Amino acid sequence: MKGDDIRRTFLEFYRERDHKIFPSFSLIPEDPSLLFTVAGMVPFKPYFSGERPVEFLRAASCQKSIRTNDIENVGLTARHQTFFEMLGNFSFGDYFKEDAIRWAWELSTGPFGLDPERIWVSTYEDDDDSVQIWRDVVGVPADRIVRRDADDNFWWMGVAGPGGPCSELFYDRGPKYGDVEGFQDGDRIMEFYNLVFTEFQVDDEGHRIADLPKRNVDTGLGLERLAQILQDVPTAYDTDLLRPIVARAEKVTSRRYGENEKADVSLRIIAEHARAGAFLIGDGVIPGNEGRGYVLRRLLRRAVRHARLLGVDRTVMAEMVDAVVETMGEAYPDLAAARAYIEQVVTGEEEGFHQTLRLGMSLLDSEIDIARDAGATRLPGDVAFKLHDTYGFPFELTLEIARDAGLEIDRADFEVLMDEQRARARSDRRAKLDLTDSEALTRVLSESGSSLFTGYERMEQEAKVIGIVRAGEQVPSAGEGDAVEVVLDATPFYPEGGGQVGDHGVIEVDGARLEVVDTQRRLGDLIVHTATVARGEVHAGTPAFARVDPAWRAATERSHSATHIVHATLRQTLGEQSRQAGSLVERWPRRAHAVPSCCSRRSTATSCASSRSGTIRSSCAGERTSHERATSAWSRS
Repeated sequence: MKGDDIRRTFLEFYRERDHKIFPSFSLIPEDPSLLFTVAGMVPFKPYFSGERPVEFLRAASCQKSIRTNDIENVGLTARHQTFFEMLGNFSFGDYFKEDAIRWAWELSTGPFGLDPERIWVSTYEDDDDSVQIWRDVVGVPADRIVRRDADDNFWWMGVAGPGGPCSELFYDRGPKYGDVEGFQDGDRIMEFYNLVFTEFQVDDEGHRIADLPKRNVDTGLGLERLAQILQDVPTAYDTDLLRPIVARAEKVTSRRYGENEKADVSLRIIAEHARAGAFLIGDGVIPGNEGRGYVLRRLLRRAVRHARLLGVDRTVMAEMVDAVVETMGEAYPDLAAARAYIEQVVTGEEEGFHQTLRLGMSLLDSEIDIARDAGATRLPGDVAFKLHDTYGFPFELTLEIARDAGLEIDRADFEVLMDEQRARARSDRRAKLDLTDSEALTRVLSESGSSLFTGYERMEQEAKVIGIVRAGEQVPSAGEGDAVEVVLDATPFYPEGGGQVGDHGVIEVDGARLEVVDTQRRLGDLIVHTATVARGEVHAGTPAFARVDPAWRAATERSHSATHIVHATLRQTLGEQSRQAGSLVERWPRRAHAVPSCCSRRSTATSCASSRSGTIRSSCAGERTSHERATSAWSRS
């Protein structure tokens, strides 16, 4: 049974049992606590936890997933991948253990044709209900039911959220995959289906802290695992899901898979990381130095390095992406639509890394020779730090190369140097902040507290002047013609943020009039009005009346809403590779000097360069701004 047939069979089985079928969600989850979508249940987490009303009681999906905790094992083992597909069926307060167990058995022994005499099951050690169902309802012999502790059979995501006991299905693949006596999880007796009974809310340590409002079912069936079983091949790389990609790696490296184990490891790494990288880029991740971008860069650079180990000195990742799309594009049309963009990104990353690889490897090879000559067993941490800081080598790549040479890295020394670098960066940021946010404003904040923003509810506000700054100095008053920064205890003026510029308007103070030409949020919660005293004299501590220019606000709101509408249309027309990454949203004509804080000149230049090369990128760094109110008004108009 081919991979496409496995997907189709699984989803059709649960469609017939009244499950709503969902296409795969993005690899970038909505949940901010997760870097990637690590399992099929992640997009449904709000339904399990009760945070979102349940619109359907049953669901099923084939979810693309990324897990990065085993990157070093990819290529070395039969089963490890960073990217995988997880088939799953879910119940939100509907069916529970008995139906989930019974259906898993029916699917496995029916449509998938697995021999029931070769299936083992595991349960959580105190889950007597599951044991009873497997034994008395399904008919699995007691000697093929294994109770396991919380490390193996209590599931949670590794962060606070829903969790509960689980029951797993394993398949004995036969003696050609090893000799075993009884149950031994491994290449011969392989797990393929996990049934999780989410009953509890757990904390970040996995401890139960409360019962969930409803008992749920969350399952995961590894597509690559089941393909490996059904196609009776030794590794996931020999299935139809990965073998064509490995074949392309053979072609670009002029090596034959299966002739040399060391070369086979490199071929598997190139194929797997190309597949993972293509899907990550297709979902909007760009190579970078932190977060998701760092993981992507690490994957791509590891693949490039292994291509170099096989003697390749040209760019190959675009060809590997081509193989990924040919193999998986039918199941994932969005991937096929983004092919050109993905190839452009991987080629740029590969070309950039070739130069750093040449320079960095020269340094690393020299340090390895020095260590060997000295009889050392490890490299100093400063070597890894220099490679990371100067040449862009991910630490894990240096670690892998050193281990290939029989050496370890002084990780503790490396971390000390990284911490010192982070401290310097924080200090530099603070120094830059001090240039912008003067001691005078800091004093205003400490003396009078933060500003209350009321602009979502009203356009006019009675307030009190709590600070006046002129030429960088806090002053008790200002007279006609003075350019000042004024702080009120409450203000309807929207401070620049999320790509939208700050409000204009008027502040009237005891007969004086200030014309506001900009509004900024400073020092976290201080809203500062840049203004000119048009008439009279204004004093700190006196009552004020603030009024936003309604034409200015309406124009910027319309522009901001239009920005989102334009980009939504671009994504629909051109694909998800069209990304928002910084914009100026202002009424027209705009002031020539206005550049919002979220959109530096550097990022603007990058956007222009991206546009020239075919990538459309523009902006909104933030989402929660006054466009939320404006959208409905725009729709009405």
